[in-house]
Amino acid sequence: MNFRILRRWIVGLAAGLGVSGAQALPTAAPVAPTHTDAVVALTDANVVAIDSGEAVRNATVVIRDGKIVDVGPSVSVAVPEGARVVPMGGRWLIPGLMNMHVHFGLILPGAQGAELANETPAEEALRMAANARKSLLAGVTTVRLVGETRGVDFGLRRAIQKGEVIGPRIKTAGEIIVPTGGHGYLEADGPYALAHAVREQIKQGADWIKIAISGGIADTHGAIAAAPMTDDELSTLIDVAHRNGIPVTAHNGSPEAAQQSLEYGIDCFEHGYHLTEANLKEMKAKGAWLVPTIVVTQPGAREFYKKIGSPDWYLARVDSTGKDHWKMLQTAIRLGVNIGLGTDQFPFEPNDGTTATVAEAELYVKAGMTPLQALQSGTTQTARLLKMEGEVGRIQPGYFADIVALESDPTRDISALRSISFVMKNGVIYRDDSRNYLAQF
Repeated sequence: MNFRILRRWIVGLAAGLGVSGAQALPTAAPVAPTHTDAVVALTDANVVAIDSGEAVRNATVVIRDGKIVDVGPSVSVAVPEGARVVPMGGRWLIPGLMNMHVHFGLILPGAQGAELANETPAEEALRMAANARKSLLAGVTTVRLVGETRGVDFGLRRAIQKGEVIGPRIKTAGEIIVPTGGHGYLEADGPYALAHAVREQIKQGADWIKIAISGGIADTHGAIAAAPMTDDELSTLIDVAHRNGIPVTAHNGSPEAAQQSLEYGIDCFEHGYHLTEANLKEMKAKGAWLVPTIVVTQPGAREFYKKIGSPDWYLARVDSTGKDHWKMLQTAIRLGVNIGLGTDQFPFEPNDGTTATVAEAELYVKAGMTPLQALQSGTTQTARLLKMEGEVGRIQPGYFADIVALESDPTRDISALRSISFVMKNGVIYRDDSRNYLAQF
């Protein structure tokens, strides 16, 4: 498809795509430009030091050309002459949140999924652009897409990078690669066909490779605990990706498939529904990552499933998976497994009275993390997962100015994330409730 033409459609139509979510947003008003000012100073702020959890009180953050150049107590940080000064009114500043399991083109079984069955690539791109915009305005400044279709994710990423569409920074895995009948759309069988599929995604610009090594909740066939890929298939696929410098993540709920793929150097598991303590100990020992997406199997998601008209068989699979999923998360936290925040719902999706992203962090605390650890799971830990430790995830000089403001200290109570009232990405203010500003496009 012609993405140049498609981007023109997106620019022309996306202004009519509003923001929905559990958090009320201000009425849009054309108050500020969409492009960054050369120098911005955020003053009268409390800046959370994300590594220690301490705060710099009454601080100033100076931003130049989209990056942080200075941060510290206002008495010691000079505001450059001519800078645009934005008083924060004592709000608490944290790095922009990051969500590592996102499908902007998500389609699930049910009435809503049936309506999208014949969606064209253009319609899909517009829907994904709308979801990207809502995600950014909900405070999520970086996402990892882990399974889109028809290459639309690559086109959307380019449009966001060019400033033609509002959305988070995107890392993407392209299409999910699976054996025939697996949990995904890009099917291939045998080691050489799977190797070709990997190379095709890398050719298009994939930052990750996503595979499915077990069944999923949304499948009408196959078991979540199955391990359908052969040793030759799995080892070849992972080897080819790694030879190209690309990490591999796997949709997985199967203990057997986890053991098999860990032997061949898998980098990350999504969900991990039924993983055992032995699996998790091996993940810890090998430095493998877990992106739990715990919100999808817990009670807070029921309203979402009702909204999309999920069938009874799907709800039954959610319920049967939820207890094991919760126990697995508690064990992973206790063992110190690397955990990156991800939701498998739209980052802005209403869940338990807030957004899915915030609800995910709250569930981490309920399962055993401290509030600071839960906050790190969506900032410093996710930056490390993406190998972007020196670029995002902290409010420090040299980092991109991805900043979210809250009404209280999230290191004391993670539910402070429910009070997001300001969103900046790359030095551009996209939302500021105190000034009734919401970016237009």
